Amino acid sequence: MKRIVLALMVFATLNMFADDINLWKKSTLNKVLQKGQLEVCMEPGYMPFEMKDKKGRIIGYDVDMAKKMAKEMGVKLKLLPTAWDGIIAALVTGKCDIIMSGMTITQQRNLKINFANPYVVVGQTIMMRKGLEGKIKSAKDLDKPEYTVVTKLGVTGEVATRKFFKKAKIVTFETESDGAAEVLNGKADAFVYDQPYNILFMSDKGKDKLIHLDTPLTYEPLGWAIRKGDPDFLNWLNNFLRQMKEDKVVDFHEKLNNKWLRDTSWLKRVQ
Repeated sequence: MKRIVLALMVFATLNMFADDINLWKKSTLNKVLQKGQLEVCMEPGYMPFEMKDKKGRIIGYDVDMAKKMAKEMGVKLKLLPTAWDGIIAALVTGKCDIIMSGMTITQQRNLKINFANPYVVVGQTIMMRKGLEGKIKSAKDLDKPEYTVVTKLGVTGEVATRKFFKKAKIVTFETESDGAAEVLNGKADAFVYDQPYNILFMSDKGKDKLIHLDTPLTYEPLGWAIRKGDPDFLNWLNNFLRQMKEDKVVDFHEKLNNKWLRDTSWLKRVQ
């Protein structure tokens, strides 16, 4: 009897080991290592996370992080510019290995894809025309039929806009730059979008021309997205992120924050 029990235990252990091997073979991380290349989907238009410079090269916070990630994996990096409305589908269908594109972690997106731990936390803020200074002090003050509020289509900024503005007229645009320009040109009263983008816009084109209500309306953690059912890749990404944040000798994460989120000298490269 003891021999039978022992045999069953050995058999179960071997089956568990085989399952682990099969999971690893199917893992995106294993496939990346096998092909020697990390393929990243991103939409180059979300400053300062990913955008094109004057020479057409994709640069930004996420780009530098992707380069570091590929280096730590010992593979090459391939950036795949992808339209925002199709970026999740591109990941799910295997056209890329990961989304690194300033994507906000939401419960709705999490039904389709998995996220690594947040690498940056942002929120939606409001830029408005200078003529409203002193008159409008909060989103509530702006929620009136005589005001037009603009945002980008299909992002969390649109979700927040529709949540906070029930009376104001809402207009959406394909890109954040078009939405911000609408307010800058006096064709709309306010623009709702991610805080980092609005801060940078106010330090450049919006300086002395717009007003920034910089208290975030929302809490929005940004995360890297991967396909579901891939614990090995998720484990590696979370450990990589932890190392980047906690290693005070290399201090890569802090240098990245200074380079892209605090310093605005890179704006000269994209104008």
